[in-house]
Amino acid sequence: QVQLVESGGGLVQPGGSLRLSCAASGSIFSINTMGWYRQAPGKQRDMVAAITSGGSTNYVDSVKGRFTISRDNAKNTVYLQMNSLKPEDTAVYYCNADITTTGRAQLNVWGQGTPVTVSS
Repeated sequence: QVQLVESGGGLVQPGGSLRLSCAASGSIFSINTMGWYRQAPGKQRDMVAAITSGGSTNYVDSVKGRFTISRDNAKNTVYLQMNSLKPEDTAVYYCNADITTTGRAQLNVWGQGTPVTVSS
Protein backbone atom coordinates (compact mmCIF):
# COMPACT_ATOMS: atom_id res chain seq x y z
CA GLN A 1 0.00 0.00 0.00
CA VAL A 2 2.69 2.46 1.07
CA GLN A 3 6.43 1.89 1.06
CA LEU A 4 9.69 3.72 1.66
CA VAL A 5 12.75 2.91 -0.42
CA GLU A 6 16.18 4.12 0.72
CA SER A 7 19.34 4.51 -1.34
CA GLY A 8 22.79 6.04 -1.08
CA GLY A 9 24.53 4.00 1.59
CA GLY A 10 27.97 2.51 1.18
CA LEU A 11 31.58 2.51 2.30
CA VAL A 12 33.33 5.82 2.89
CA GLN A 13 36.57 6.90 4.53
CA PRO A 14 36.58 8.96 7.71
CA GLY A 15 36.02 12.61 6.88
CA GLY A 16 34.09 11.71 3.75
CA SER A 17 30.49 12.40 2.74
CA LEU A 18 27.42 10.45 1.72
CA ARG A 19 23.90 11.46 0.75
CA LEU A 20 21.01 9.18 1.62
CA SER A 21 17.65 9.37 -0.13
CA CYS A 22 14.28 7.90 0.83
CA ALA A 23 11.31 7.97 -1.52
CA ALA A 24 7.77 7.23 -0.39
CA SER A 25 5.31 5.69 -2.84
CA GLY A 26 1.84 4.20 -2.88
CA SER A 27 -1.57 5.48 -1.88
CA ILE A 28 -0.34 8.65 -0.17
CA PHE A 29 -2.58 11.54 0.79
CA SER A 30 -0.06 13.40 2.91
CA ILE A 31 3.19 12.92 4.79
CA ASN A 32 3.83 14.59 8.14
CA THR A 33 7.17 14.00 9.84
CA MET A 34 9.92 12.14 8.01
CA GLY A 35 13.08 11.02 9.71
CA TRP A 36 16.26 9.02 9.68
CA TYR A 37 17.22 6.50 12.33
CA ARG A 38 20.28 4.31 12.66
CA GLN A 39 21.15 1.05 14.32
CA ALA A 40 24.72 -0.02 14.94
CA PRO A 41 25.54 -3.71 15.57
CA GLY A 42 24.41 -4.74 19.03
CA LYS A 43 22.75 -1.43 19.75
CA GLN A 44 19.21 -0.08 19.69
CA ARG A 45 17.76 1.95 16.82
CA ASP A 46 18.06 5.68 17.55
CA MET A 47 16.76 8.81 15.87
CA VAL A 48 19.35 10.75 13.89
CA ALA A 49 17.32 13.57 12.34
CA ALA A 50 13.71 14.45 11.60
CA ILE A 51 11.87 17.04 9.53
CA THR A 52 8.24 18.08 9.59
CA SER A 53 6.12 18.86 6.55
CA GLY A 54 6.71 22.54 7.29
CA GLY A 55 10.47 22.12 7.30
CA SER A 56 11.25 22.21 11.02
CA THR A 57 14.22 20.00 11.81
CA ASN A 58 15.61 18.16 14.80
CA TYR A 59 18.97 16.40 15.19
CA VAL A 60 20.67 14.18 17.72
CA ASP A 61 23.56 16.09 19.31
CA SER A 62 26.24 13.80 17.87
CA VAL A 63 25.46 14.79 14.26
CA LYS A 64 24.69 18.50 14.66
CA GLY A 65 26.82 20.57 12.31
CA ARG A 66 27.73 17.50 10.21
CA PHE A 67 24.41 16.10 8.94
CA THR A 68 21.61 17.96 7.18
CA ILE A 69 18.10 16.61 6.65
CA SER A 70 15.91 18.00 3.88
CA ARG A 71 12.83 16.99 1.94
CA ASP A 72 11.13 17.50 -1.41
CA ASN A 73 7.41 17.38 -0.72
CA ALA A 74 6.55 17.24 -4.42
CA LYS A 75 8.59 14.04 -4.73
CA ASN A 76 7.65 12.59 -1.32
CA THR A 77 11.38 12.24 -0.70
CA VAL A 78 13.61 12.92 2.28
CA TYR A 79 17.39 13.28 2.15
CA LEU A 80 20.21 13.05 4.66
CA GLN A 81 23.45 14.78 3.71
CA MET A 82 26.22 13.37 5.88
CA ASN A 83 29.55 15.21 6.01
CA SER A 84 32.69 14.74 8.10
CA LEU A 85 31.75 11.13 8.70
CA LYS A 86 33.29 9.29 11.62
CA PRO A 87 33.71 5.56 12.27
CA GLU A 88 31.07 5.83 15.00
CA ASP A 89 28.54 6.80 12.32
CA THR A 90 28.75 3.25 11.00
CA ALA A 91 25.27 1.71 11.14
CA VAL A 92 22.26 0.66 9.13
CA TYR A 93 20.25 3.80 8.41
CA TYR A 94 16.47 3.55 8.27
CA CYS A 95 13.95 6.00 6.88
CA ASN A 96 10.68 6.57 8.77
CA ALA A 97 7.56 8.52 7.90
CA ASP A 98 4.15 9.35 9.30
CA ILE A 99 1.82 8.91 6.33
CA THR A 100 -1.88 9.50 5.81
CA THR A 101 -3.17 7.28 3.01
CA THR A 102 -5.78 8.18 0.44
CA GLY A 103 -8.14 6.08 2.55
CA ARG A 104 -7.30 8.36 5.50
CA ALA A 105 -5.49 5.63 7.41
CA GLN A 106 -2.56 6.96 9.46
CA LEU A 107 0.50 4.80 9.21
CA ASN A 108 4.02 4.89 10.61
CA VAL A 109 6.18 3.33 7.90
CA TRP A 110 9.79 2.10 7.91
CA GLY A 111 12.15 1.57 5.02
CA GLN A 112 14.27 -1.54 4.61
CA GLY A 113 17.49 0.16 5.71
CA THR A 114 20.69 1.07 3.93
CA PRO A 115 24.12 0.28 5.42
CA VAL A 116 26.73 2.99 5.97
CA THR A 117 30.29 1.97 6.82
CA VAL A 118 32.91 4.56 7.73
CA SER A 119 36.35 2.99 7.65
CA SER A 120 39.80 3.53 6.24
